[in-house]
Amino acid sequence: MTLLTTDATTPAAHSSSVLAPNYHPLHVTVASAEGSWVTDVDGRRYLDLLAGYSALNFGHRHPALVAAAKDQLDRVTLTSRAFDHDLLLPFARALTDLVGPLVAGEPMMLPMNTGAEAVETAIKAARKWGYEVKGVPADRATIVVADGNFHGRTTTIVSFSTDPDARTGFGPFTPGFRVVPYGDAAALEAAIDETTVAVLLEPIQGEQGVVVPPDGYWSAVRAVTTAADVLLVADEVQSGLGRTGTTLASEYFGVRPDLVTLGKALGGGILPVSAVVGRADVLGRLTAGTHGSTFGGNPLACAVGLAVVELLATGEPQRLAQVRGEQLGARLDA
Repeated sequence: MTLLTTDATTPAAHSSSVLAPNYHPLHVTVASAEGSWVTDVDGRRYLDLLAGYSALNFGHRHPALVAAAKDQLDRVTLTSRAFDHDLLLPFARALTDLVGPLVAGEPMMLPMNTGAEAVETAIKAARKWGYEVKGVPADRATIVVADGNFHGRTTTIVSFSTDPDARTGFGPFTPGFRVVPYGDAAALEAAIDETTVAVLLEPIQGEQGVVVPPDGYWSAVRAVTTAADVLLVADEVQSGLGRTGTTLASEYFGVRPDLVTLGKALGGGILPVSAVVGRADVLGRLTAGTHGSTFGGNPLACAVGLAVVELLATGEPQRLAQVRGEQLGARLDA
């Protein structure tokens, strides 16, 4: 048995003139997978500690998720949002029932595909709310973010990344973002002014190391944003949906964000599914024609997403993540 983890110094597992070299994979070519295990083309088994960058919170090919996908494949896979379909509203209701109590205000959801799309959606919604509700002058909206962040790799998102690999060669960058040190509530407060519409943070940073914020940080940020009438957006694409032993990592800090971005595990490791869940008075600003996606909220995605939410609604994946985390941590510490 081999542990499957990342190592930036490991040579690429393949080289090909037809595949862009934007990844540096391990020397493992996976042929099959089940649960926590993957098997390579030579028959070697590995314990998968990568979990698809947290997209596989329920393991590989969870039977309930595979069954949901197979059933939906026999019915309808895509309508675009030009039509309604019979799973869109049930998925929206189930997800808001699960996450709604963990966010501020009356909840609404907007489905997309990837985590980066969810973050882009939250940025757009926050700006629209800032202009139409808060009264920020046109094209002046600002959003406060933290250094060391990872919210995706679109051109807008890398504009406020502090990772040289993510930024170098991709300018000019999108304006409207202010970067402050992660974990410094005083610096964050100082960066907010009358143009600020949102603060966008990961509850626990997960890309440039696993960075847990200091005690009291999130409660201080919530107090600051509330006092300044600024939206608090929690990026839970990587930390959410059971990864940290709770449905959302922000639960650990006793804070209810205004918007939450979800992705990765929402697709159960089967296909890309993402969403923004949060205040209806904010997401409701994205009216017909202002935002959309051909595949966002498609029937196949909703079938899998609904099955994911049903698993999480039992609380069992969250409980097991907590138990296994404590067991693994104790053994590794020893």
